[in-house]
Amino acid sequence: MNSGGPWSSPTLAQTRVLGIQRKLHKWSIDDQDRRFDDLHNLVCDPATLMVAWLRVRANRGSRSAGVDGQTARYIEQVLGVQTFLDGLREELRSGSFRPLPVRERYIPKRGGKRRRLGVPALRDRVVQAALKLVLEPIFEADFKPCSYGYRPGRRTQDAIAEIHFLTTSPRSYEWIVEGDIKACFDELSHSAILDRVRRRIQDKRVLALIKAFLKAGIMTEQGRLQGTVTGTPQGGILSPLMANVALSALDEHFARAWEAAGGQHGRSARRRRGEANYRIVRYADDFVILVAGERRHAEALIAETEQVITPLGLTLSQEKTSIAHIDEGIEFLGWRIQRQQGRNGRPQIYTYPSKPSLQAVMGKVKQITRTGQNQTLDQLLNRLNPVLRGWCDHFRHGVSSRTFNYLRAYVWRRGIIWLRHKHHGRNWRWLRRRYLPGWWPTAETVSLYNPGGVKTTRYRYRGSKIPTPWDQPHYEQLSFDLERLEALIAR
Repeated sequence: MNSGGPWSSPTLAQTRVLGIQRKLHKWSIDDQDRRFDDLHNLVCDPATLMVAWLRVRANRGSRSAGVDGQTARYIEQVLGVQTFLDGLREELRSGSFRPLPVRERYIPKRGGKRRRLGVPALRDRVVQAALKLVLEPIFEADFKPCSYGYRPGRRTQDAIAEIHFLTTSPRSYEWIVEGDIKACFDELSHSAILDRVRRRIQDKRVLALIKAFLKAGIMTEQGRLQGTVTGTPQGGILSPLMANVALSALDEHFARAWEAAGGQHGRSARRRRGEANYRIVRYADDFVILVAGERRHAEALIAETEQVITPLGLTLSQEKTSIAHIDEGIEFLGWRIQRQQGRNGRPQIYTYPSKPSLQAVMGKVKQITRTGQNQTLDQLLNRLNPVLRGWCDHFRHGVSSRTFNYLRAYVWRRGIIWLRHKHHGRNWRWLRRRYLPGWWPTAETVSLYNPGGVKTTRYRYRGSKIPTPWDQPHYEQLSFDLERLEALIAR
């Protein structure tokens, strides 16, 4: 495949990269044993670097600087984008490129804990994005349908729909192992990642780049350089792909067990012999194993899973790994999944927002409405509405109407409290006339988003027929990326 050439427009660059990806994906599907060589030239291709830059620039994280202090705005206004990409390409082609340590940052987690993120330098993010553009179509051909996290065209709702499908009669996978891998992104073995990458990638220069990113190190908040012996830091563009490459060992293990069970006749025979059938549904490092059998079968699978992930340098968290019956319900990816008696008197599988998910969005609403008395109602609502709209959009594919109405009452109350504090001493009649037409908070240009007005729909189960971007002849993502980029620059 030819590579190289002058810098082109974003649209032409995207067209070229999409063509390259489609070829790589097709070759990977046609030859399952093929090891790809000469990929480094594709990473250095001007079109690849241009699209990688656009993807990085369209991300809000482009405002955050790495250890070198450079942001996207600095590159645009001081260095110049073409000069920046020219220098990056020359370093890659000459072999002098060396990734910088990632900048350590902590973000709060549920329960008062903190999660460590690594913020790479912007130049490193562009190279990682270029690597991902080239490598992702190759590995997507090998990933199993049971994996949903950080994969193009797949989303959380697909994983929930898979669980809903498997637990519904007549399949009735009733026992569920909720697995939790301890510090997955921090503990993944570098040798295990590279060994699995080498199954498909033969280009030594690409392998050296991946290894360099894994070994780049972390600059702690105290300013100390800390080596990275294991793990792939969360926050890097390449990290989710590398984690999926490693964790696909878990998918392959359970896929082999499923195939060994044979067709429907073979699986029925296993059940008659008192054996279990089981399936895995994984979203990045979160997974559940659904068991059609008894509790003892589910318990045995915990030890089996430990044996599979130990060569990857991983262990299961004994405190968080648990077994539950579908009648008790589970919480997975922010959803509550439970079998209950339906309106027709028959057992039904219900999916709805979990209590921690509801508490999280309520916490955000409370935080926004507790301060900012000096801002206008328009400004407040423009901060609140994206939070509410995004949360409701995510959970509308479930039995969520009651939850949405509860959230509606809560945000109305928080809005009224904010108005009463801002206009201390004003009576209800004045507030209603100015801000509450129809008793609903409304500013000059915007109204408070109404969660109770969101219609819920069942998500369409797609199973193993989820297309990749490279299977769709009219797939185009750049227009969306450019819209995000323009909106980001305008802020």
